[in-house]
Amino acid sequence: MDKMEYLKTIDEVIARGRYKDDWTSLCNHRTPAWYMDAKVGVFIHWGVFSVPAFGNEWYSRHMYDPAHEEFRHHREIFGNQKDFGYKDFIPLFKGERFSAEEWVTMFKEAGIRYVMPVAEHHDGFAMYRTGMNRWNAAEMGPKRDVVGEIRDECLRQELVFCASTHRAEHYFFMNMGRTFPSDVQDERYRDFYGPAVYRKEFHSDDVHKYTADTFTVGPTDEWMEDWLVRTCELIDNYRPSVLYFDWWVHNHAFKPYLRKLAAYYYDRAEEWGTEVTITYKHEAFPPGSATFDVERGALTGISPEYWQTDTAIGKNSWGYTTDNEYKNARQVICDLVDIVSKNGNLVINVGPRPDGTITDQEKGVLRTLGEWLRRNGEGIYGTTYWRQFGEGEVNAVEGFFMDGDEKQFTSEDFRFTYKKGYLYVFQMRPSRTAMVKTLRQKGIHDFLIEKVEMLGFGEVPYRRTSEALEIDGTAAEGDLPVCYRVSIG
Repeated sequence: MDKMEYLKTIDEVIARGRYKDDWTSLCNHRTPAWYMDAKVGVFIHWGVFSVPAFGNEWYSRHMYDPAHEEFRHHREIFGNQKDFGYKDFIPLFKGERFSAEEWVTMFKEAGIRYVMPVAEHHDGFAMYRTGMNRWNAAEMGPKRDVVGEIRDECLRQELVFCASTHRAEHYFFMNMGRTFPSDVQDERYRDFYGPAVYRKEFHSDDVHKYTADTFTVGPTDEWMEDWLVRTCELIDNYRPSVLYFDWWVHNHAFKPYLRKLAAYYYDRAEEWGTEVTITYKHEAFPPGSATFDVERGALTGISPEYWQTDTAIGKNSWGYTTDNEYKNARQVICDLVDIVSKNGNLVINVGPRPDGTITDQEKGVLRTLGEWLRRNGEGIYGTTYWRQFGEGEVNAVEGFFMDGDEKQFTSEDFRFTYKKGYLYVFQMRPSRTAMVKTLRQKGIHDFLIEKVEMLGFGEVPYRRTSEALEIDGTAAEGDLPVCYRVSIG
């Protein structure tokens, strides 16, 4: 199907479907129950950028930017960008040890409930089979439909398959290659490097300032139609239950196409009998029409609208690099508890090596996360927020890219979740006695307490005074959060 035929199909699906391409209609969409119950997902940044393994997953842009260390590194290790460009990494991206079965098995053991590979990053290399981009993993590099294999394995192991596409940003992403002689300017590779539109708004690091502005220059209608059709093809062929977008779709030029895309996706999902959602950043969608996402950050209080954080175990890069630094399991688990207490989900990212193996550091975090969830997952999965998210002095700093440093939670910091008559009280750092001031006798939450149990252990002694609910925590081990199940009446 060519572009014009697909555009016609999109209009036909919307015409017969319940959802129309206007915000009023789209705000009738509801966040899926499975998604709000799942709480924990995994992101996968794997692609050609894992081959140079330097800097971060933006290597494909920075290697063409004289202002960045990647530019000098590339010339020193690989040569002039005119002779060895980003495209020349593709044959080296072999994925010879990639196993969707091993990945999904590992994710399932980690307590992950949904899996979201990056179907196409800003570099324009599709990790799935597509009729609209010859630069794809099924035909080049690994010569395997990576996204398709992950989807099939998720279905087999009963995890929910999702996908992200960063195609929008490809419009300008490689444009610094137009500022000096490079293979970006070779018309033979235009369909890979894209229009690589160069203008002052997209120059070097200025791109961050200008693309953060909803009202600055956007892409052409020709690009937007191409983006719409490619995204709908991904939806139709792979049926992801969450569709994730990166930041630039909040630009004003995307708005009519976002409405059409969302209506098409939601209508298709109804045809398939599937509950889906879109995750977005900034102000790309009005509240209620999709699910808000905070990249590498969090909120400071309970959100009235369901939301999500996406972050990575790697601190410096989403994709694999040889010198990446990694978060420890405690930081990831504390962030998960904090986010869930505020009515959100956590998606945690891994960045596999070019051969398809996952680093020992990321495996270790996933292993510890799984062990912790097997003991404490009752207070996470299927829960909702309580009347307040927690107590204590330590909280997140609201905003994007604010989760690099581990929060210094103490034994006086607690987070709360609720499910079916049970209040789950997470002590963020265990101590011999947990003093929960919020639950003191004759306080603002003066319900009856029938018993208190430590998940994974059993009933524990407690007493309730005018100062606090005092829980015996001597059975707690280690420094990971411990969860007390409080039966209330």
